[in-house]
Amino acid sequence: MRALPLTLGALLVAGSLSAQATCFPDTDSREADLFGHFSVPLAFSAAQAPWVYRPGSIQIGVEGTYLPDASDRIATPTTCRPGKGPENVNLLSAFPRPRIGFVLGDGVVLEASWVPPVRINGVRPNLWSFALSRTVPVDRRGTMFTGRAHTTLGNLKAPITCPESAVKDAGNVNCFGGEVSDDRYSPNIFGVELALGFALSQGRIRPYIGSGYNILHPRFRVNFKDSGGVVDNQKVEVNLSRWVLFGGMTFAPVQGFTLSTEAYSAPSDLITGRVRATLIVGGKRRGR
Repeated sequence: MRALPLTLGALLVAGSLSAQATCFPDTDSREADLFGHFSVPLAFSAAQAPWVYRPGSIQIGVEGTYLPDASDRIATPTTCRPGKGPENVNLLSAFPRPRIGFVLGDGVVLEASWVPPVRINGVRPNLWSFALSRTVPVDRRGTMFTGRAHTTLGNLKAPITCPESAVKDAGNVNCFGGEVSDDRYSPNIFGVELALGFALSQGRIRPYIGSGYNILHPRFRVNFKDSGGVVDNQKVEVNLSRWVLFGGMTFAPVQGFTLSTEAYSAPSDLITGRVRATLIVGGKRRGR
């Protein structure tokens, strides 16, 4: 009989240690599929056609990206939390991102973006994105080619593992009676891309196509306190890579202002859509 309390104690200690450990799912796991899914809309693509601007120009823009819902299948962990139901990941349907670009000369543009920590529907972003690109004319008809490197860093905090509905559900053995979690997801996206753009209607309309390669080092950390006051800080880490394809069109209705639409896809994960509006200040476009 004395062995029973010892056995239960050992199981409790083992469970607590497991909750604090770092989990490393395989690249073909559902956890990896979920990270790949959300890397597509969070990637800092150009979202506009190749264009050459005069040195000193500043691009001030805003972008909106569609966030497709993740299916229950890939939202259900199989490696790190086997037996747990789908995570609470479909919290937003769109992702807004302000952008600013500085033209450094010779077709080189430095871009930056910051999504500030303002909580929307439970999601509190704090994301930074940067890119460096160079655009060169290919011919006198306005065809242009761009090479670009980009990264997205920072994190998103949200009640992913234990939302309010789960902590109130007596049937949820993982969350019931605890505090609403405030888990942290860091996408850590590093990518390169090449794009080719064409000029139509005297340069006012510019379709473009391109391809790229993204290296993903997503990191996830649970932040949940159960009914007994025990804190779960389990980490999930996996390194991935994805080929991406994209294409779209930029329209310049007036000088110094452009509107763009883009389809962006990692074929192994999903396809998303972006729209971007940009005001160009302090310089004029050199391309037709």
